[in-house]
Amino acid sequence: MEAFKRILSIALLAIILVIMLGNNSYMTTNASTNYRQGSTVRVGLFTRDLNDDYMILLRKNFEDIQKNNPGEVEFSFYNANYNQSTQNTDIENALHNGIDLILLDMVNLLEIRDMINKISKYNIPIVFFNRVPFSMEAIKSYKKAFYVGTDSVQGGTVQGKMIVDAWNKHKELIDKNKDDVLQYVLLVGEKLNKTSIDRSKYSVSTINQAFIKTEQLASPILNWNTTFAKDSVDALFLRYGNKIEAIISNDDSMAIGAVQALQKYGYNTGNKSKSIIVVGLDGVSEAKELVSKGFMLGTASQETTDMTNTIYTVGMNLVKDRNPLEGVSYKSDETGVAVLLPYESYTGPMFQ
Repeated sequence: MEAFKRILSIALLAIILVIMLGNNSYMTTNASTNYRQGSTVRVGLFTRDLNDDYMILLRKNFEDIQKNNPGEVEFSFYNANYNQSTQNTDIENALHNGIDLILLDMVNLLEIRDMINKISKYNIPIVFFNRVPFSMEAIKSYKKAFYVGTDSVQGGTVQGKMIVDAWNKHKELIDKNKDDVLQYVLLVGEKLNKTSIDRSKYSVSTINQAFIKTEQLASPILNWNTTFAKDSVDALFLRYGNKIEAIISNDDSMAIGAVQALQKYGYNTGNKSKSIIVVGLDGVSEAKELVSKGFMLGTASQETTDMTNTIYTVGMNLVKDRNPLEGVSYKSDETGVAVLLPYESYTGPMFQ
């Protein structure tokens, strides 16, 4: 009888230990789900360059979201300065110190899978944004990862259509050497980057599909930088002069630099007979101002408030284990793990 009691006691103790271990395991694996219900959601935004024109607008919008939702969300912003090691360290520190959501504009898109593997161990949701990854397979591998960005193919197409429309209406002002060919310079953000590749390819192909002959004079890679663009276009103008009839830029930051360079030589200051087409992409305020003054043909514009609201909504849905697109105005693309926001043309009176 005593032996039976000892066996029963041991069995009961074993059952209690199993239950306790099971509860602890549940608490660990659901750390993100039980993110301190009712407490402030801690969000870390990690970007390549916090001083980028487009990123400055996004940051302001996220700060406005925090102001308008007191006690609900707290943003921290991290600038990698184009250094993946810096970004890795910032993310590791945030994971160790406690964070509920990561918004990530990666420095090196080729390291996305390694980053997801690292973050998924903490069960923390990730929203990738800005530049489009070459593949969504790594994002598919983690149920708490999603991508929010823009449709770069459509953005490039919008740029091309703006140029086609201007050529058809004002060819006599644009075709300066009267050779029936549009000579252009392409300002490239990055070489091995799907966003740059798509924007470049479809801006030019849209022009060609309209039966407009083109000749590319140069395609410098300028890392999305205004100063680099200004210096590059300055040098190109000294080389080609007004043979340059259009400048197609992968983003507004470089387009702004191009306008600054042209103005040094008396172009793009409001005289339509001394204007060279410049088109950008993003719709940042400085670019829109140049467009409205007639100093720049146009920009493929995407409202940053719409972008930040979409990123925020998707992120909060992931934190709270909801459908990522609950309350979002857009549908996912064919991958099921990405939503791409559209662009609209924003043009002004350059040749009017």
